[in-house]
Amino acid sequence: MGADLSQIGILARREIEARILAPVIKEFARELGRERTLAIVEPIIISLAREAGSQLGKTVGGNSLDHFMKGFPMWTREDALTVQLLEQNPRKVSFNVTRCRYAEMYRELGIGDLGVLLSCNRDGALIQGFNPKIKFTRTQTIMEGAPFCDFRFEMKE
Repeated sequence: MGADLSQIGILARREIEARILAPVIKEFARELGRERTLAIVEPIIISLAREAGSQLGKTVGGNSLDHFMKGFPMWTREDALTVQLLEQNPRKVSFNVTRCRYAEMYRELGIGDLGVLLSCNRDGALIQGFNPKIKFTRTQTIMEGAPFCDFRFEMKE
């Protein structure tokens, strides 16, 4: 049985992970090439995110959009995200992230180029693991230079 990671904010977890993974990824990229390394690492991170989504459903007691929003404070803890909520009902949730301390942290660590791989890529997979009937759409991220991230969730029929 592992430690209770719920006591550690996700922002702090991502920083710990990044401080370990970034040097490993960079060394493998030096040996194998960046493209091949990322092709190996990305599915691992996505798989972990799917598992986390499934676990989130258990933690919050269900897998509806209302349940998802009950778990949302885990990602915003310690002001990790500044969020502008646009719409929230049982069928749709829409919000923009206007400040992302995850992106800031990766840039401060000098690994801004790995932020999408280590964080943003998890979002869609997390939702798949949480409830595959929820459609997730995002067209831009702060991590990639946009002024905000546009998160849209819709329960499929």
